[in-house]
Amino acid sequence: MAFENLSRERIKEILSASNQVAVVGLSDKPDRVSYMVAEAMQKKGYRIIPVNPMVEGTILGETCYASLSDIPGPVDIVNVFRRSEQTVPVAEEAVKIKAKVLWLQLGIHNGEAASIAEAGGLEVIMDRCIKVEDSILLPGGK
Repeated sequence: MAFENLSRERIKEILSASNQVAVVGLSDKPDRVSYMVAEAMQKKGYRIIPVNPMVEGTILGETCYASLSDIPGPVDIVNVFRRSEQTVPVAEEAVKIKAKVLWLQLGIHNGEAASIAEAGGLEVIMDRCIKVEDSILLPGGK
């Protein structure tokens, strides 16, 4: 059966209820899409948790972690800026940390990653930009 994203109503509920967004593949370079999207979400009131093993220190004023498992607190959404073929281990780790949602950014889709996340109790959104969805569904903010 082909993957189908959640309804817009459910995505709005998820965004409204979520606070901590771990961004896997977040760049520390302001001209990168991942940085721009994360910065916009941070300005909307989400706590962004950078995940990038190549960056030490902080991104957007938040401690950057090498992996999802290194994050000391709860994660609502795992937002992924990695190539589609690199998302299976991210899905496995998202299940391990008991995240609520695996969100693969625009242009990213992987049926195996979705199946792993869903089997682990996560809701899955693929090939959608979290910033665009938030702007459309919660234009006035959370």
